[in-house]
Amino acid sequence: MKNVIVDLEVLSEASTEACETVKVTEASSTGKSRKLYIESYGCQMNFSDSEIVASILHKEGFDTTADLAQADVVFLNTCSIREKAEQTVRNRLQQIQSYKKRKPELLVGVLGCMAERLKTKLLEEEKIVDLVAGPDAYRDLPKLVAQVDDGEKAVNTFLSREETYGDITPVRLDSNGVTAFISIMRGCDNMCSFCVVPYTRGRERSRDPHSIAAEAKDLFEKGFREVTLLGQNVDSYKWSEAENNKARLEKNGSHHVVTFANLLEMVANVHPDLRIRFSTSHPKDITDEVLLTMAAHDNICKYIHLPVQSGNTRILELMNRGYTREWYLQKINRIRELLGPQCAISSDMIAGFCSETEAEHEDTLTLMDAVQYDYAYMFIYSERPGTPAAKKYADDISTEIKTRRLEEIIQKQRDHSLKRNQQDVGTVQRVLIEGDSRRSSTHWQGRTSANRVAVFPKNEVANKGGYVNVFIESCTAGTLIGRIAE
Repeated sequence: MKNVIVDLEVLSEASTEACETVKVTEASSTGKSRKLYIESYGCQMNFSDSEIVASILHKEGFDTTADLAQADVVFLNTCSIREKAEQTVRNRLQQIQSYKKRKPELLVGVLGCMAERLKTKLLEEEKIVDLVAGPDAYRDLPKLVAQVDDGEKAVNTFLSREETYGDITPVRLDSNGVTAFISIMRGCDNMCSFCVVPYTRGRERSRDPHSIAAEAKDLFEKGFREVTLLGQNVDSYKWSEAENNKARLEKNGSHHVVTFANLLEMVANVHPDLRIRFSTSHPKDITDEVLLTMAAHDNICKYIHLPVQSGNTRILELMNRGYTREWYLQKINRIRELLGPQCAISSDMIAGFCSETEAEHEDTLTLMDAVQYDYAYMFIYSERPGTPAAKKYADDISTEIKTRRLEEIIQKQRDHSLKRNQQDVGTVQRVLIEGDSRRSSTHWQGRTSANRVAVFPKNEVANKGGYVNVFIESCTAGTLIGRIAE
């Protein structure tokens, strides 16, 4: 199976180009007759969803293939967060048309957020699309595939208030055997004016914490050493067990209402050698309870993705973010107070939101100076149909101005990333080895607790999936360079 993760218009770790990661999974062969090929675009949640899709169809008689030419079913798991994301998918569908011409029985489906937003329009606009399924319709895929096999077009974009896929064991795609995603909740109740996610992924609902902890335990027993807990807003995680199961929760020492801080502790207690990361946090919802839980457990990584979007209070209000510039900076100070200055913080920033002035853009730059982010995902504003911003505000900043402002943000972040990495030079960092360096098979690559990539020469002691102490000798804006400490 081929799985492509494309961070469209995303610039991270001071990169000057849009980040595009292509991951290829070896084909699985169990003698089953049909071959499945998936490409995933956008966020980590989409990649996690593709693992659920693969699991559902594997049980229905599908092997996987890394070669699109060998596929019987092709799914594009799509992103709708920006116009460019959708255009990339449309272009890819046109490329797939050549395969469809050679193999008319090839089933082509669009999954995910773009499917949810456009629904049946995709069948009308893209003549080669046979199937459309939204993020909450993946259990229905076997039936939808059968409909297409019977000569019909198939659509299910129903948004659920309950679906979490908590009982489905994902097929780990493109796995390095060391790190894995665990989805803990779905949907979003925040109505940021620029964001399409509440309309494509529905309302928030949280997964049973016992199933999450069990999945983490299973992964650890299979050799994985790091899990990332995923949700559109993990800090909103809240789960209540039915009254008839309340006794079990009390017996296990848990709370009747499980918060994100409670969940973090449950997963941290699976094993001290299992690292825990999480994404994404909303500034208005992250609590001291979460920060104190992070501080209390060495295996909860000291890294928080805390998107600010803008450094100006008026723009933040137009974005409906729920906080001011001053409040956000106080939250940053609280993180530094409870977790120390070495806790890494990353962000999202939007350049050229509706009516943004030069002075308001400067506020974003000065906020960056105040925070000193370790890295960031940076975008120009892209109006999305149906969002409150599209309905209420004019997209009145020219592309040229947006692009120039974005370049200034990128340059600022490049400087900050280098400065933050330089603070680790001369120190010893505990690194989890994830595999070979991308540039040399004679070097390992791994990450520190603060999510900084470290590269260092191999020796006969260290192994993939193991922890090593690395003395950091130098760095770039994106990478720490060192050697295994004696």
